[in-house]
Amino acid sequence: MSTPTLPRESAQVVASAAVRPSGPGSRSARWRGGARHLVPALFLLPTVLVFGLFSWWPIIRSLLLSFQQTNLVEPATWVGFDNYQTLLDDPLLGKAVTNTLVFTGLALLIGFPLPLFLAVLMSELRRGAGLMRVLVYLPVAVPPVVAVLMWKWFYDPDSGLFNEVLGKVGLGPYPWLQSADTAMASLVVEATWAGAGGAVLIYLAALASVPTELYEAAELDGASVRRRLWHVTLPHMRPVLLIMMLLQVINTFQVFTEPFVLTDGGPEDSTVTVLLLIYRYAFVSGDYGAAAALSVSLAAVLAVLSAIYLRLTRAWGTK
Repeated sequence: MSTPTLPRESAQVVASAAVRPSGPGSRSARWRGGARHLVPALFLLPTVLVFGLFSWWPIIRSLLLSFQQTNLVEPATWVGFDNYQTLLDDPLLGKAVTNTLVFTGLALLIGFPLPLFLAVLMSELRRGAGLMRVLVYLPVAVPPVVAVLMWKWFYDPDSGLFNEVLGKVGLGPYPWLQSADTAMASLVVEATWAGAGGAVLIYLAALASVPTELYEAAELDGASVRRRLWHVTLPHMRPVLLIMMLLQVINTFQVFTEPFVLTDGGPEDSTVTVLLLIYRYAFVSGDYGAAAALSVSLAAVLAVLSAIYLRLTRAWGTK
């Protein structure tokens, strides 16, 4: 039985196709390259969609709402920049901005160096460092509202812990939260206590990355603890310190729980902050457009401030 044979021209075509190289520019190679990038993109797609839904969409919605007048029930009305004009006409806006800046300044003055000092102190401990870390971080584990209510009792002018202790030595009682002179500082102290634990752990991790050889060389040269801190520790922690300062500025600009729970903005509006004013616009006055306008303004200020800060400190963080 004879085997069927192809014509000579067809056999040459089949042979040339069989030996054709599939290099990087061929169609099959391009298809494999596209599929290799498509698969990771498909895995990332659900995460991007969920993140966009819960993170980016509220931002876009707030931006649109800042140009609208709505009660969230009836259809919104486009009002242009009227909501921003409402903010500028509100005499309480300047007070809220000033109070927020004062809170930020005091928080940087008190709350920024304290965690660094505690971290350096704990890194020098030979015993009890683990217990100290638990005690320092414990306030972070307490729910914020619970912590603030506890401090509200501490500050109570009649039966509070602070006035009880000071009364034993003949001092007080002091109106911690009832006086415009001490209310803001009292909020800063509570906020520092509540947030210092997280910063201490970050500083401890940064301290662990400093080469021990540098400390040993500094000790051989007779450097004191203060000089080792200034010439060895702080230069190596500079990038972390710069980022922590930026995060603290952003967080303090958005302070809300402390003035809302402890003082409700009083006394005499001395603790009304920007976020508390946003809350009043939205949930007291029902002016959601003005609340969104102030929120967008605050976000824009923080974005510009962060960009300037990162621009100015870029060289410092890499030295």
